[in-house]
Amino acid sequence: MSGPTRGPAVTVKPDVPGAAARGGAPNAATDSTGDGLWRHRDFRLLWLGDTASNVGSNVTAVALPLVAVTVLDATVLQVTVLTAAAWLPWLLVGLPAGAWVDRLRRRPLMILCDLIAAALFLTVPVAAVLGVLTIGHLLAVALAAGLARVFFETAGQVYLPSLLPPERLAAGNAGLTATRTASYVLGPGIAGLVAQLVGAVSALLLDVVSFLVSALCLRRIRTVERPPAAAGRPSLRREIAEGLGFVARDPYLRVLTASGAAANIGLTGYQALLVVFLVREVGLAPGAVGLVVAAASLGGVAGAVLATRIGRRYGTARAMLIAAALTGPPALLVPLTDTGGQWFWAPLGGSLVSFGVAVGNVVKSTFRQTYPPRRLLGRITVSMQLLNYGTIPLAALSAGALAGLLGTRPAILVMTGWLAVTPLILLIGPLRRRRDLPLAATAT
Repeated sequence: MSGPTRGPAVTVKPDVPGAAARGGAPNAATDSTGDGLWRHRDFRLLWLGDTASNVGSNVTAVALPLVAVTVLDATVLQVTVLTAAAWLPWLLVGLPAGAWVDRLRRRPLMILCDLIAAALFLTVPVAAVLGVLTIGHLLAVALAAGLARVFFETAGQVYLPSLLPPERLAAGNAGLTATRTASYVLGPGIAGLVAQLVGAVSALLLDVVSFLVSALCLRRIRTVERPPAAAGRPSLRREIAEGLGFVARDPYLRVLTASGAAANIGLTGYQALLVVFLVREVGLAPGAVGLVVAAASLGGVAGAVLATRIGRRYGTARAMLIAAALTGPPALLVPLTDTGGQWFWAPLGGSLVSFGVAVGNVVKSTFRQTYPPRRLLGRITVSMQLLNYGTIPLAALSAGALAGLLGTRPAILVMTGWLAVTPLILLIGPLRRRRDLPLAATAT
């Protein structure tokens, strides 16, 4: 499921096939297509809540910077600081969060995070009605909701294997990724339309409702989650070190983490500036901004749908290389966007990038869920995300500083230029020599 706040679609989020991810082809049609998976009641509830949450969160991804730009007349740096605030908690509490998630039941934790996020975003329209809304308020909400997201997203990555057997994780992850990616299209479009008709602040109410729907769906899941073992656990510090050490020693997790972190710098950098760029330099109205951002995400829907097929045809290791190549160089089309008839470069470049991100996320997430020992799953997940997501606030702030020095368009060019070369990182590790990712970890 999506986290309680939404940043750019950059998990590699930046964050997947079951049998294929473990080095073999799926052995049944149900594993590769998901036929029969949708008869799984608890997975349907997880999927429904995830879909609602992601649509709402992608409304907020456009609505929140629109509030800052159009209501509070924020500067470019303030808008990028807003993006940074949403991701800063990964640096502050990411590592202990992974160890705590391994000690707790995940579903109640996810429900609590949903309710906290709903309450936080509700304060924005309330403050606006009272006439006391400020940039500081938006920053506080983004930071606190980002903290909830750390726990929610880490728990969610570990929770799916509790619902589905390993042979169905590929179909489950592909189904979730497809609808998440579709929400990147639907959410910004809704945000732009609502902002155009009744104001950007009102659009945030949709996210509040989405978190409540997500909490209700999670509450109705019947599968009994096995409690984590409590006896004989080492100290929190030792557990954190164990997760970090595993990722650092493993050649596959190590290179995937480094590649994701580097890609997120470029992705976040240009996406943090995109709304400001489209409004102030290209001259688009809020409704058009939402449509452009939505169109830029269309490729991600296709990528999520085709990811398992690409993994089976070419191999999951090669699929990661293909995804990286599509995530990088096409981003250079985005800064070509201009007034008049040149608006199409942003959706074209963004659509190719989102295709690559979606394919990489589908392959990577299931590999990460099935490859390491189950007892370390939460810590390994958050250790990778610490670096992946930890670069995001730094990238957003760097993009804002560059925009202040060079201008918005040159800053976007620098960030997309960086993104264009990041696929080379995957060639450093063992992926280039393999067709498929391995079955299980050899590091201990």
